[in-house]
Amino acid sequence: MTLRPPNPAPSAVPQRRPLPPRAALALMAASLLAGCGSAPQHDRSGLAIPQNRLLKEDRGANGGSTPLESNGVNAFLWRGALDTLSFMPFASADAVAGVILTDWYTPPATKDERFKITCFILSRSLRSDALRVSVFRQAYEDNQWVDTPVAANTVSDITARILTRARQLRTDSGQH
Repeated sequence: MTLRPPNPAPSAVPQRRPLPPRAALALMAASLLAGCGSAPQHDRSGLAIPQNRLLKEDRGANGGSTPLESNGVNAFLWRGALDTLSFMPFASADAVAGVILTDWYTPPATKDERFKITCFILSRSLRSDALRVSVFRQAYEDNQWVDTPVAANTVSDITARILTRARQLRTDSGQH
């Protein structure tokens, strides 16, 4: 014969409501993803190597060509853009969509102007037409920020630096 504790009165037992299906699914997904992290590895320059499957699978300037690898952007362009724009604060960076948005940045030498950059990586090709960079400049005039044009070569200089860094990353990885 086994002894059981007496059943408490029904009013003493708190009633639990089941989680809504979306909340239960979100909780389960969060618990599964919690153990997926790993410490980043660093390259010779001390920068973290992206933990991105695309970097290991990209076999040339055109990126992966299998249907399973058709999503995402060129990992070298993505990393090159992040490295090149890292002097500015990031407002948003989405590797799947290939979008980097910076916040306003005021160069230390000038306090009366600020810049913002948007960078779109448009394809998996490591080419200049796979990038769309926009630079916005504002000058402080009459106690307010006023939109002003940037120098004509600013966008092309930033694009060239991103491409140079992406090519350097591809060469360093051994994928010419």
